[in-house]
Amino acid sequence: MKSKLDKYTLKTMSNRRLSVVVFSLFFSWLLAFPFEGRILYALTDNYNISADSFVFGTMIAHFAGLLTCSFFVKNLRRAKRLILFSIVFCIVASSIFFRPPFILWMMALLTASFLVGCCVAAWGFYFKHYTPKDERIKTIADGLICSNLLMILINMVAIHISPHAGLGFSMLILGIAFLFALRLPKDEESENPPSAGQEEIHAGKAGPLVFLCLFIVVITINSGLMYQVQGPAFAHLEWLSSWYWALPYIVAIFIMRNLPRKTNRAYILYVAIAMIGFSFIAFFLLGRSWVDYLIVNTLILGACGVYDLFWWSILGEMLELHENPAKIMGIGLSANILGVLLGGLIGIMISPAGQQNQNSSMLALGVVCITLVLLPPLHKRLITLLKNHVYLTAITEIPTQEQDRLIGEFNIKEKLTEREVEIAALIIKGKTYRMIAGELHVSENTVKTHVKNIYSKAEVQSRAELMHLLLDIRFSH
Repeated sequence: MKSKLDKYTLKTMSNRRLSVVVFSLFFSWLLAFPFEGRILYALTDNYNISADSFVFGTMIAHFAGLLTCSFFVKNLRRAKRLILFSIVFCIVASSIFFRPPFILWMMALLTASFLVGCCVAAWGFYFKHYTPKDERIKTIADGLICSNLLMILINMVAIHISPHAGLGFSMLILGIAFLFALRLPKDEESENPPSAGQEEIHAGKAGPLVFLCLFIVVITINSGLMYQVQGPAFAHLEWLSSWYWALPYIVAIFIMRNLPRKTNRAYILYVAIAMIGFSFIAFFLLGRSWVDYLIVNTLILGACGVYDLFWWSILGEMLELHENPAKIMGIGLSANILGVLLGGLIGIMISPAGQQNQNSSMLALGVVCITLVLLPPLHKRLITLLKNHVYLTAITEIPTQEQDRLIGEFNIKEKLTEREVEIAALIIKGKTYRMIAGELHVSENTVKTHVKNIYSKAEVQSRAELMHLLLDIRFSH
């Protein structure tokens, strides 16, 4: 039995690494070309045409792909087929840009962006099935770090050699991604790894996802402003921005990934909000030298790294909310695109005002204030659903004596039998059904029966709602 588990673990780790490689290669093309990419800007500048229509068109197409993927990708096999087809199509679409601008440029870019959106959402199947819940923050951190490093390389080739050289390099990366994607598993039997008491999460628990999406939209408005306001202001420092632009982002993600688990990352979220505000204040007060660029870019991109890892990893653990992970990934990531799109449109609107720096800074500070208002209720909603997530101050991080006191004040305790009180305490402390069964020397079915009775007496439907009762006790004191 042990050898089978070891074999499964090795296979899962291998598939996990493979999925990260495919994601990194494919996502780097997305970042370097259609999604505000330097290749696209370099090509349009080369032919003296505006990139705005291309950029916003690709964002809308990407948004549509993310939202619609779950309607036609419902299992691992279809996810793999879509990924392979999307990579091939993107290679073909990229080749069109070796020719001078014509109508096929827009058609190819829109279609490729739509497929890329579908592809990223479909990758959620591999994210869910081959990375344990408590390790998903590391998987997505690895993917974001590697894809951004590759993006920097592509950008440097496009800027310092030629746009077409960068385009060719990005196509080469897509070709490598295709070779690795061929090795991705498609056997649906691999979608059911050994599990320690998985629980069904009711559809009603999608509320935190909606609130998270609202938060993502609001905070990523600043990313859109950055692209349209801060980026053009430092366009004369292309030699520096070509490699430094994403470096603070990568460093921030690397630091957050490797912090000790006991570190309370919830406080760092507030620090990151302050960094966003200070970046726009600095943009308004400082000049446009390379030193000013380093200050502004380090603040805004460092904060973006903290927050991107936050909501990407939250989405990773929320994949259990629905049997189709492409649905959760698509909804969550589309909120990011919507925020960037809104920020970009607002940036364009305020650009001709003559007070661009002041207007953008004031708007960004307003967004920061809204973010500060949204973060505490978001934290409270997420804490009971994802109690073990490293960004959240979970109930299990409360000192044992405090846990016991709160459980002792549990307002339905008198309605429960002695055994139900015992099981309720273990549920609140984060124990799975299997762990509870082993600790109490009973079967899992017995535990499930008791839990059903506990939920009925407490008038809740899930562990999350049970946790809410306990947290209400804590917050009321």
